[in-house]
Parts: sequence; structure tokens; C-alpha cells
Amino acid sequence: MSEYSSGPSGWSLGGVVFAGTMMILIGVFQIVSGISAIAEDDFFVVTENYVFDIDVTAWGWIHLLLGVLVVLAGLAALAGRLWGGLVGIALATLVAIANFMWIPYYPFWSILVIALCVWVIWSLTRPDVYSAPSRE
Repeated sequence: MSEYSSGPSGWSLGGVVFAGTMMILIGVFQIVSGISAIAEDDFFVVTENYVFDIDVTAWGWIHLLLGVLVVLAGLAALAGRLWGGLVGIALATLVAIANFMWIPYYPFWSILVIALCVWVIWSLTRPDVYSAPSRE
């Protein structure tokens, strides 16, 4: 056995655990945001003349659906599934885009979620994260 392991490094595995945990957290945030937008339209201040002028309830359903999917992908990423990481990258991208369009309704929170999504994407794209263990 060589002194170098052919499996993923500790940093890569830590990145996946971080990304999976953050995906679950981001998903829960999205679910709460979606439920609050669906249940209480008056909670969010709607900016006039915004390009992406969608009803707050519609935004709520978008956030709720994305949140549930992100939680499921986060659980799959924590389980070490390759598809969980790939779906996680795609969903983190969609959540970041949705929160970019959500900035006029909830600016500080949207920017924070975008930053967390970028961090998740970075963590899931680290080298050797999903490499197969060697057979010796």
C-alpha cells in the first residue's frame, strides 16, 4: 500500500459534509420563506416597477418547491451519492437565481442565501469528492 491514498482527501469529504448540511439548511430556509410568502402576502413589501413582477404567493410556491428539493439533494449528498452532488449543484444554482429575483422583496436575506449557494457549489465541485476507492 502506498503512502498516498487514492480515495478522496479529508478536505474534500469535509466539503461534501459541509455542502450537504448547508443544502439542508438552505432548503429549510427556502421552505420557511415559501410558507411565509404563501400564508402572509402582506409580510413582504412589494417594489413597484420591478422587472420580475410575480405575485408574492407564486414566489412562495417557487421557494417552497425548491426548498423541498434542496433538502432531499442535501440528504443524498450527505449519503455520498454522486447524483445528490450533481443535483445539488443544479439546485443551488436555481436557488441563487430565484433569490436574485427575490432581492426587492427581502434584500439582505436574499443576498445571504445567494452567498451560501455559491459556497455550496464551490464545496461540491472540489476535486476527488466523489472518486471511487481503489481496489487492492
